[in-house]
Parts: sequence; C-alpha cells; structure tokens
Amino acid sequence: MVQTLLVPENTVITAKGDGAPVDISAAQSRVFLLTLGILRILEQESLDLSVWGSADGTTWGDKALAAFPQKFYKGEHPLLLDLTAKSEIKFLRAHWEVNRWGRGTETPMFEIAVLVREVPKEVLANR
Repeated sequence: MVQTLLVPENTVITAKGDGAPVDISAAQSRVFLLTLGILRILEQESLDLSVWGSADGTTWGDKALAAFPQKFYKGEHPLLLDLTAKSEIKFLRAHWEVNRWGRGTETPMFEIAVLVREVPKEVLANR
C-alpha cells in the first residue's frame, strides 16, 4: 500500500515551484487520498496547489490531474484522486503557485506538507 509525502513536512515555500517526483507504481487500487497540510501562513496571501502525473517521471503533460481549491488559511484539506482510468501514470508531483498582496513584506510564506495515501481496495469495494 502506497503512503508517502508528496511534499515533505515543514517545507517552506516562498515562490512558484514543484516538488520531487514520487513513485506510485506499487499502488494496487489506483485511488489516493491527498491531504494538504498548511502549518504556517501569513495574512493576505494565497496558495494554489495542483498534482501532476507522469509515466516516466520526466514528462508531466499539459494538464494537472487534480487541484486543491485556492487556500488562504492554515489547516488540513483532503482531496480524492482516482487514477483507475489512467494506468500509465507511475509518478506524481506537486506544483504550487503563491501570491501575496496588501501591506508588509511582498514575499509569500507557507509551511506545508502533502501526504499521499492509497485507498485500500476493500474500502473501495464497500462504497
């Protein structure tokens, strides 16, 4: 069962960027629960985080597989990612964009983590 961090705990981001590729080829169910944890945030800023897929870990296509709604506050935010129809996807990667407005420093600052947890086939069979 796949359970790993798409973005490591306590990752501080201040600009647009990408996480490292994470191998999900060992997954049995191909359905994942993504949990975005925002641990620290400044006021008057936003975070857009999307998840991209790849067959080889280098080519990421032109469209995200999933995206969290824009975030402005700290907390935990779940998102279900169903890849059952996309058997070619072997790697996932996070992409984020940040924005800051208003007074104070112009540099955004978020401390985040993103957990990827495979949903077991037994759970999926009962829905």
